[in-house]
Amino acid sequence: MPRHQKKSSVGGGSQRQLRVGETVRHAVAEILSHGDVHDPDLQGHIITVPEVRMSPDLKLATIYVMPLGGRDTDAVIAALDRNKKFLRGEIAHRVNLKFAPDIRFRVDDRFDEAERIEKLLRTPAVQRDLAPDSDDE
Repeated sequence: MPRHQKKSSVGGGSQRQLRVGETVRHAVAEILSHGDVHDPDLQGHIITVPEVRMSPDLKLATIYVMPLGGRDTDAVIAALDRNKKFLRGEIAHRVNLKFAPDIRFRVDDRFDEAERIEKLLRTPAVQRDLAPDSDDE
């Protein structure tokens, strides 16, 4: 059996990727919560960082963000992209890695997906299927 087997990406990556991603997430959340990024488009926005996914070589971090209330997502992503160099430098200072990872920002769409599923579960057809049958009693 080979020593290094290719792991499936179903679990979200290796233990190391998950650990480094969580460390980067904490660093980015701290930077954003302290208001260290001075950009007019970010002023007045509370931004959550629910997840950071690292590439297998830890050289690319995909940072998922969501402004509170889900408003102005395009403007927030654009502002974060404009300040990418500053954020990368701050991450490099706060996270002890051999290389500072390149970063890219994406909108976290899990909230939209959860809302879509919630609406589906409230449809009359699904409610009819979930209702207890009176014939079984």
